Amino acid sequence: MAKSFSDCLQRYRLPDFEAHWGAIQRGIEKESLRVTPAGVIAQTEHPTALGSALTNPYITTDFSESLLEFITPAFQDMDKCLQVLEDIHRFTLHKLDQEVLWVSSMPCPLQADLHIPLAQYGPSNIGRMKTLYRSGLHHRYGSLMQIIAGLHYNFSMPESFWPAYQDICEHRGSLQDFRTEKYLHLIRNFHRFSWLLIYLFGASPAACKCFVAGREHQLQEFDQHSLYLPHATCLRMGNLGYKSAAQQSLFVCYNELESYVDCLARAMQTPYPEYEAIGQQRDGEFLQINTNLLQLENEFYSTIRPKRSVKSGERPLDALTERGIEYVEIRALDLNPFVPLGIDEQQVRFLDSFLLHCLLAPSPQCNEQEFFEVADNIARVVERGRDPQLQLHLEGRGKSLRDWASELCQEFEYSASLLDSIHETDLYNASLTAQVDKISNPELTPSGRMLKEMTEGQLSFFEFSMQQSRIHSDYFRENGLNPDTDAHMEETSRLSLRKQTEIEATDSLPFAEFLRRWNEGG
Repeated sequence: MAKSFSDCLQRYRLPDFEAHWGAIQRGIEKESLRVTPAGVIAQTEHPTALGSALTNPYITTDFSESLLEFITPAFQDMDKCLQVLEDIHRFTLHKLDQEVLWVSSMPCPLQADLHIPLAQYGPSNIGRMKTLYRSGLHHRYGSLMQIIAGLHYNFSMPESFWPAYQDICEHRGSLQDFRTEKYLHLIRNFHRFSWLLIYLFGASPAACKCFVAGREHQLQEFDQHSLYLPHATCLRMGNLGYKSAAQQSLFVCYNELESYVDCLARAMQTPYPEYEAIGQQRDGEFLQINTNLLQLENEFYSTIRPKRSVKSGERPLDALTERGIEYVEIRALDLNPFVPLGIDEQQVRFLDSFLLHCLLAPSPQCNEQEFFEVADNIARVVERGRDPQLQLHLEGRGKSLRDWASELCQEFEYSASLLDSIHETDLYNASLTAQVDKISNPELTPSGRMLKEMTEGQLSFFEFSMQQSRIHSDYFRENGLNPDTDAHMEETSRLSLRKQTEIEATDSLPFAEFLRRWNEGG
């Protein structure tokens, strides 16, 4: 399967690929629900022992007090990245008393939205606005959709790669503009092929019946307590998950940064009738940041985002416009319930091969027809990805998922072989081989394995997820942190609490005025 180094260079029209160009920077953000020993979403506040959700760089919350988010720094060393993620898990589980971390992307049993406590970040203006944003999400979409857990993979090439690659491409503009253009190039290809990641790594083919109570759906009954679709891969990315009817008409173009920023900026400034009907305030209480199509940039749902580190108080779109794209954030990944971290080294190696190919291979400009064709392909794979007869669309023509997936994996042999060559290993091609096996045998995919285990074990979705949650929580609890790491995590938590107090002490504006200035861009 491996390609020769010279064949790889020829495929990507490169004179060379230096070893230090393979020092890919990667970071992981992983969401997990805290649940009681009985498997019910925790009603407890974010534990003080974990520090401040506003300022702890490792441990925060997403939508709910109960939805933890673990964040690693960016690392060139893959093993170090995964080790830090494991350390965060261990530290957290040792602070949670009897609670466990829910391993599935689809949430545990719920009775009503009232049982999903909004994340709280303290009385500072920035803390109150973070909670208000989540209040807006609740009023716009309901809380159920917001507690679906995912895993985000942040990817960037090393700084040393860009000047050399700019010379190879004979680009005459600034290095910042070149890097931004090439990350957009990567994003366009990612969109075209992202359905493959949903097939290979989707792990949400089923859900508890209570998750869809009172909602229209086409799921089938798996057992008395569970619903599913026989060939589903990733319901999280479908109509019951990360979807917004209000955003479905948005054509977001990734041909140049300006058009991307303009599209989101317009959406953040355009009133939307349904959200106006909710109102910004009721009885003197703020319900949402504003009544526009998007409250903030992060409300735009996408499988990938261009990203740039922001300064204190800086808006993400302003940072992108001023300093260009720094890295990309992959958002199409479910938690894998079969591995403790929700992701493993094999998957990381494939993601790196996939993304390197997206960067180096040709990437035509996108257009509106292709944009909505991609959305349709994703919807098909979400609901029917493991159907051997499934047809997708490529430039308006039908194409078998199996054939297209096999062709893409043949292309990824070049990027995987490049990485194997410079790292003097065969593990990138081994990770690719494991994915190729899933194409010919859908039962090897996480979604296929999950339904097979539920069927053979006569387990409901809840019982399967609870079983895996206990196994992984026991794994983390039985293996402690080394003393230095534990001391570092403890000190980080203490410092984060102190930093939150300092932020609160510096506020001078009333919150209503702070919010008005924010909405006006001031």
